[in-house]
Amino acid sequence: MVTPESIEQSIRAGLDCKHVEVAGDGHHWEAVIVSAAFAGLPKVRQHQLVYAALGERMREEIHALSMKTLTPDQWQG
Repeated sequence: MVTPESIEQSIRAGLDCKHVEVAGDGHHWEAVIVSAAFAGLPKVRQHQLVYAALGERMREEIHALSMKTLTPDQWQG
């Protein structure tokens, strides 16, 4: 079963994150992800890192995920 907690755990397992927050209704999910890995990368590449962390779950379980990706400096400001 897909839960906000399970999505958060998958993201944290595959990406070094300072902060992850996931919310949703079971079909549509929203995530705020803060990681130093995003520094210097365009948004498309940042999102690809999150998709890679989620792996097969993006194809099989999670059908709609909108995300806001930030570096730790952007999150503090």
